[in-house]
Amino acid sequence: MVQQMVQQKVIVRDISWLSFNSRVLQEAADETVPLRERIRFLGIFSNNLDEFFRVRVATLKRMIAVGNTGNMHLEVSPGMILEDIQEKVIEQQKEFDRIWNEILRELKKQKIFMINEGQLNRAQKNFIITYFNDEIRSNIVPLMIESIQAFPTLSDKSIYLACKLSTKDKRIPQRFALVSVPARRLPRFVILPSRQDEKHIILLEDVIRFCLPYIFSFFGYDVFSSHIIKVTRDAEIDIDNDVATSLMEKIEKGIKNRKKGKPVRFVFDKEIDASLLTYLVKRLGLSEKDNLIPGGRIHNFKDFIDFPESVFEQKNTRKKPFVHPELRNVNRVADIVLKKDVLLNFPYHSYDTVTDLLREAAIDPEVTHIKITCYRLAPRSKIINAITNAVRNGKQVTAVIELRARFDEEANLEWKEELEEAGAKVLIGAPNMKVHCKLCLIKKIVDNRIIYYGFVSTGNLNERTATIYGDHCLLTADKNIMADVNRIFNYLEQPKTRVRFLRACKTLIVSPTSMRNQLIQLINKEIRSAKAKKPAAITLKMNSLSDELLIEKLCEAAKAGVEIKMVVRGIFCMLTESKKYKRPVQAISIVDEYLEHARLMIFHNDGDEKVYISSADWMVRNIDHRIEVACPVFNKDIQRELKDIIQIQLSDNIKARKLDNHLENQYINPRNTKKIRSQVETYNYLHRKLNG
Repeated sequence: MVQQMVQQKVIVRDISWLSFNSRVLQEAADETVPLRERIRFLGIFSNNLDEFFRVRVATLKRMIAVGNTGNMHLEVSPGMILEDIQEKVIEQQKEFDRIWNEILRELKKQKIFMINEGQLNRAQKNFIITYFNDEIRSNIVPLMIESIQAFPTLSDKSIYLACKLSTKDKRIPQRFALVSVPARRLPRFVILPSRQDEKHIILLEDVIRFCLPYIFSFFGYDVFSSHIIKVTRDAEIDIDNDVATSLMEKIEKGIKNRKKGKPVRFVFDKEIDASLLTYLVKRLGLSEKDNLIPGGRIHNFKDFIDFPESVFEQKNTRKKPFVHPELRNVNRVADIVLKKDVLLNFPYHSYDTVTDLLREAAIDPEVTHIKITCYRLAPRSKIINAITNAVRNGKQVTAVIELRARFDEEANLEWKEELEEAGAKVLIGAPNMKVHCKLCLIKKIVDNRIIYYGFVSTGNLNERTATIYGDHCLLTADKNIMADVNRIFNYLEQPKTRVRFLRACKTLIVSPTSMRNQLIQLINKEIRSAKAKKPAAITLKMNSLSDELLIEKLCEAAKAGVEIKMVVRGIFCMLTESKKYKRPVQAISIVDEYLEHARLMIFHNDGDEKVYISSADWMVRNIDHRIEVACPVFNKDIQRELKDIIQIQLSDNIKARKLDNHLENQYINPRNTKKIRSQVETYNYLHRKLNG
């Protein structure tokens, strides 16, 4: 069916996403990747797939349920897409199992053994029994599911042991039971006593399997079989139009309802007892049309992102971030930023600079206001600490908390409460739109003169993910940029009546008011140049490209002869290969140790290049339904740095895959040229600047 889809004008978004997740799986399969990292990539693959089913598959099922089988992706129906998803996911699951078995063999070579309940020695059995009684027993509630009239709601964040209980002499009828594995309260990995030169690890669910006789024996059962099952639920939060209900109340209600969302996937151990599987599918109200995915013994593999590093002799060799050369040995970050723009490139540059900037502002007697957007904060956020400290120091603080940041809703409600208790003014976004831009504005008064400075970023204000996400953050006091940032905050304070502030932005390109039109104008200018036989080029970097109108413009540009180069990590719906293109389109995806999260746009513009960093991917939701910002970079040195970095990435021949029409994910091979792994080369490029 994929081949049929490729005949469309664009590649189906959901199939393209599965192709991206295949690239993650490729990293897990790569024998040159350290074993600990290969396991982490399996965890990332699993977590990605969970979210895909909770959101995208759920959306497709909703469309079918309400009878909307119209053209979601041209003439490809949601039903056809779901069929293809099922086929691709089962294929990927087989590859996943193959890779995991290969990794298990590699672990054994390093004398690290993942063992199950049937492989324990006497000392380990005694340890397990003690551990079960001391730590686990009080955290589990076995459910005799045949005795429960209303089948319990299974959490999609949990895994369950589906158990079949029987006796050797058949004197008692067999029974079915469920045990929730408390992996959110207890470690999933239990390191066992072992010989000095070996490391033995057992999973929490296998500890419970071993102890099933201690749980159920008083019923008279002496034969137990158990297999892991997992349910994935529709995670979309419905926001109704009840004007009498606050957005916060709607979010709180939506979070509760999410836990009861319709199942969109049922994953099970393929060795499960057939009668138990049939019973569970029936009680869950599923059918063969639903995504029933047979898998291996282990599920919720996302926990393997945190596989215990202590068992490996070779520890994490990831290089540490360093302070930007312009900011080394300076007393205050603001002193430099007020003189010149500074570009931070994460995770290579230290994120401490951002928190230092806010800490300085919090205690600077000349600072009067701090305004900041907060999207996906770290669990113990230094950003929050800094701005609450600013409130205590008498500053007027305005924080925009996007309550609808998917899967962060509960945390954001808590941050809202904490900031309000501290005395900050908290805004919760704009009606019917997410606030996805990453902005900070700091106002200070020096000799009765108002000065603004702050930053525009491509990434979340999260010091934890900044160590693994590739992003750009422009620290600036540019009057035109800061004037527009101020206009955006003025809009956010009264979004129903102040949309004129968004429309008044002159320097920043802003969604949803102007971004689509301005991007089209920028592309059109390159098309006109190409048709006039003048140099014309577009270089883009983003997470996802799926907006059909913008894809159509890029195709038009390629047909006109515009040189197009793209680095797109995730969803990529453009057909890059066509005989109608006058110049070949270069499009790659880089999946490596760090998550490539930055957005960058470079337009040749008749030799006067326009360079932008942005929070927005080229997707309909970003361009038309979110508050997003693309910020021009004026400093020539910073422009050159961004161009150098993107050129390093376009030259990658180790971790880059070609984005073609057939979703084949072929690596770009060196072919007798220098091997270039862009994330390593980028680190070296930026680090060299420390020495001038």
